[in-house]
Amino acid sequence: TSPFAWLRTRFYYLLIRLYFDQEFSIEEFTRGAKQAFSVVSKLLSQRKLDLLEELVSAEVLQVLKEKISLLPDSHRDALAADIDAIMYTTEGDVRIYYDDDGRKFVSILMCFWYLNGANLPDEVPGETKVFQIVFGDENTKEKKHLLTANYEFQREFTEGAKPDWTITRIEHPRLLE
Repeated sequence: TSPFAWLRTRFYYLLIRLYFDQEFSIEEFTRGAKQAFSVVSKLLSQRKLDLLEELVSAEVLQVLKEKISLLPDSHRDALAADIDAIMYTTEGDVRIYYDDDGRKFVSILMCFWYLNGANLPDEVPGETKVFQIVFGDENTKEKKHLLTANYEFQREFTEGAKPDWTITRIEHPRLLE
């Protein structure tokens, strides 16, 4: 990320701590986001969408129901991210905003890069094959793909609102389109 973007996100984290949640920690948030990403991506790959109702917004869940039913098995398998296979995580955009009713929201976009061994066709655009890991000898190779995903987490900070983060956007480029 650019130094300007890094500085901007740190400024937003300061505002979150000052005006919304004095206990907010980006490190703790990132740990929780990685866990949520791993759980949600596995449930998506298993088509267990009914278990996502408490984690994902109703609008996103409706779109996912339509998209998941059309995916080939290889693409569905590639959605699953084991927490130990997450290679890199970074924050994207951070937004603080108010709606027309005066409710306060914070939204944080998280970007994940993860390894997955799904049997994807070589012509899948947008993903990068990075590793061929050799176990034992040259005849035993396991192909891994480095895939990306973007999940946006939103929390309402209006007095009396539930203190839960909800996923309001899920993108698995070239897999879930």
